[in-house]
Amino acid sequence: MSKRLFDEFDSVSAKAWKQKIQVDLKGADYNETLVNSTDEGIDIKPFYHADHHDYEFSLPDSPAWYVTEKLYLENVDITIENAKDVIERGAESLWIIVPEADGKKLEFFEALKDDKTPLYVEVLFQDLEFLKKLNHVLDNQNKKVWAGFDPVHQLASSGNWFKNQKTDFEVFLKTAKFSSFKNQINVDARLYQNSGGLIIQQLAYGLAHLNEYLNVLHQDDSKWTALNVNFVISLGSNYFFEIAKLKAFRLLVSNLASVYEVDIELNIIAEPSKRNHSIYDYNMNMLRTTTECMSGILGGADWVNNLAYDEVFHKRNEFGERISRNQLLILKQESYFDKVLNPVDGTYYIESLTRELAEKALGIFKTIEAGQGFIHQLFEGKIQKKIRESAEKEQAKVNSGEFTLLGLNKYKNLEDRMSQNLELFPFLKQHQRKTLIEPILEKRLAEPLEKERLDKEKTHPSSKSNA
Repeated sequence: MSKRLFDEFDSVSAKAWKQKIQVDLKGADYNETLVNSTDEGIDIKPFYHADHHDYEFSLPDSPAWYVTEKLYLENVDITIENAKDVIERGAESLWIIVPEADGKKLEFFEALKDDKTPLYVEVLFQDLEFLKKLNHVLDNQNKKVWAGFDPVHQLASSGNWFKNQKTDFEVFLKTAKFSSFKNQINVDARLYQNSGGLIIQQLAYGLAHLNEYLNVLHQDDSKWTALNVNFVISLGSNYFFEIAKLKAFRLLVSNLASVYEVDIELNIIAEPSKRNHSIYDYNMNMLRTTTECMSGILGGADWVNNLAYDEVFHKRNEFGERISRNQLLILKQESYFDKVLNPVDGTYYIESLTRELAEKALGIFKTIEAGQGFIHQLFEGKIQKKIRESAEKEQAKVNSGEFTLLGLNKYKNLEDRMSQNLELFPFLKQHQRKTLIEPILEKRLAEPLEKERLDKEKTHPSSKSNA
């Protein structure tokens, strides 16, 4: 063909589109009728056009995302068996959670030394001697290893440091110089989403969280010119916003790296949110996690871990884990979500969202830094207050039905019975203990409605129950 497709048609300007829309509205106000404002303070317009496109930021080309499987390293022999099984069934990377400094746990990593599957190792304690031994075991293994030691997350989520700020950061500095974890920083930002923070808050707090570690490295005598940042994040149900969220974080980290004059390789591990999971009509959780994983993939996540549909109320089980893994395998192998690099580049709506989210998050970040930084504001309770305010507004929308949770506040099946099927306690657990700060607590939106229904089950028992 000598002519490009559509060349015979005249282009239509944004102004012409808007004029046509206003004519079709027949006197109705354009902004009141078609422009919606979000809690993030972003106005969603009815159309986006190249005339308004003044934003240039592309994701870096990267290898295809990994199908990730999370394993809790409690019983070493069982976890070794599970690891080999899930790799055989399609897992391409492993997320290993180490709960305690038990030397026997090192046997797991020894057993997999010949396996090339990349590892993300999340350590739930602070023990330099154990980390030294872990480094020794992983050293010279021909695989990619990311380490997850995150004292700031420990403070924010539990209200206390592992030991104290000075010691925790000393251990952080030392592990960042280990051969297996060299130049690595871990930021677990899932907490800010699962506790009810707005997207712009999640971005700002994740960036401020990272900045605390960059400040520590900046004050160190060693010259840090290149860093590997492991960023763990939860994905909510606002599909396009979640895609833009990941892109916006890459943009923000790129800007922060330029301030410190350091090269940062950002590795994003994404997983669905627990906040919108429900125990009633629990199969809906599969639909939620599918779109949330899609947001992560399209937003440029490097590793994607899915949550089982029964994650919040059942113990780990083969069926739930297999379904969650297969959701990712279908997206990759049957929907071809790994065949196109950066498929959302050039999408005016998403790129506009990316720019606006980044700008608003940067404004919050600057306020935090002007207030002596993230840790200081945690101790003052300002971060907790902001998240609590956002969470309460969101909860009120669920309780009133303005925000829909299918099966809970809309299209609910009153014959569902769950009281006999709860293997895990699905609600927020609060323990009375002394803490340095008020912890940020994760809480699902469905909890108040679920408690009401469970109470009714006790007073009005039925023979019908869910399997």
